[in-house]
Amino acid sequence: MQTEPITQPSIGPDFVGWLRSVAPYIHAFRNKTFVVAFPGELVMANQLETLVHDLSLLQAMGMRIVLAYGSRPQVQEQLRLRQIEDRYSHGMRITDRSALECAKEAAGELRLDIEAAFSAGLPNTPMGNSRIRIISGNFVTARPVGIVDGVDFEHTGLVRKVEADSIRQALLGGSIVLVPPLGFSPTGEAFNLSLEDIATSLAITLDADKLIFLCSDESMPRLENRSLAEVSEDEAEGILAQGDLNEEAAFTLWHALRACRGGVARAHLVPYGLDGALLLELFTHDGVGMMLVEETLEALRPATIDDVAAIVSLLEPLESDGTLAARGRATVERDIDRFTVIEHDGVIFGCAALYIFDGSPMGELACLMVRSETREQGDGERLLKSIEAQAKAAGLTAIFVLTTRTTHWFMKRGFKAATIAALPEDRRAHYNWDRKSQILLKTL
Repeated sequence: MQTEPITQPSIGPDFVGWLRSVAPYIHAFRNKTFVVAFPGELVMANQLETLVHDLSLLQAMGMRIVLAYGSRPQVQEQLRLRQIEDRYSHGMRITDRSALECAKEAAGELRLDIEAAFSAGLPNTPMGNSRIRIISGNFVTARPVGIVDGVDFEHTGLVRKVEADSIRQALLGGSIVLVPPLGFSPTGEAFNLSLEDIATSLAITLDADKLIFLCSDESMPRLENRSLAEVSEDEAEGILAQGDLNEEAAFTLWHALRACRGGVARAHLVPYGLDGALLLELFTHDGVGMMLVEETLEALRPATIDDVAAIVSLLEPLESDGTLAARGRATVERDIDRFTVIEHDGVIFGCAALYIFDGSPMGELACLMVRSETREQGDGERLLKSIEAQAKAAGLTAIFVLTTRTTHWFMKRGFKAATIAALPEDRRAHYNWDRKSQILLKTL
């Protein structure tokens, strides 16, 4: 009997490269708490199933997820069906008793839909055999907004308190915590809350590592004269003060800023209309949305002993293909004080080293390397300038580099071809004649 030959699935180098690139993020995010907030419009756009898949994947990788959801369009639909006027003031819904019943019904239906989506077993997906536990409850104590400028907001409320201990216990037990857009007073009254207020209060109280707002296009802050990919708290305040954002975008950005001012490390605004936007935002260098941070996340700094493993992982691929001379972990660890690294959100994306020789006015630039996904963003240039500044500070008048494959890159930046005779005596003695590296010299 003939049988079909067994063949291995075709997995290309792109997959391997991708997996290597996301591994540092997975390591950095494991056991971190993320508050993810999405509006009812996402459900109306039939994006819930995709979001559930992505959130399940995050939880499987060890991230602790608190999920807050909004229900504005669902409440509006309930009001329309009951022929009740939809009233707003100061950017908030005025919730009378009839509107509160609509809010309860909308929130309840959405909760069931979300729990059902997580309980469906996620067939035909990478999480097909997973079992995701969802815990929801009265985690939020609320208070009334009250009367503002003569307008009584009735059952519209604000967050008074979050039951953080209960939420943390659920997260430690491996569950996703689901928080509806409703809060309750100690006297048993229910209040309609905004998604942004709930999510921000959750993130601050839980000391979350990230607050992530999944936004409609209208809620994404945009300016005509600049990109808003990474914004500091001070910059966000300036943008809000300018008044150029639409009402929805300003409202979302204000709450993101409030979260960061309250101690949340990062706040992200991500367009949910882009497939996989949540994963792209978390696991790529530049993301696809806007990230609000206390200061810029990209840092150029001296390496420490804790960076050895990351530097070795950067250098190994180029050492394997012969682009760089092999050093090994022991050498990197011994010379760690010579290295400078560039990192983004705690992940190292590049490195370089400066070697100084006794009695010589020249230093050696070595191990200049940046990840492929950031090579077009000037990280290599920044590292080179940093090494040059260090060399000048050390009183050197020139630096040299030995290279086999990047000659033109260095020559574009002022390096010129030199001979082995130009090298310091100690370096000449250790020149590798088998590699026949090109010697390039730059006067500082």
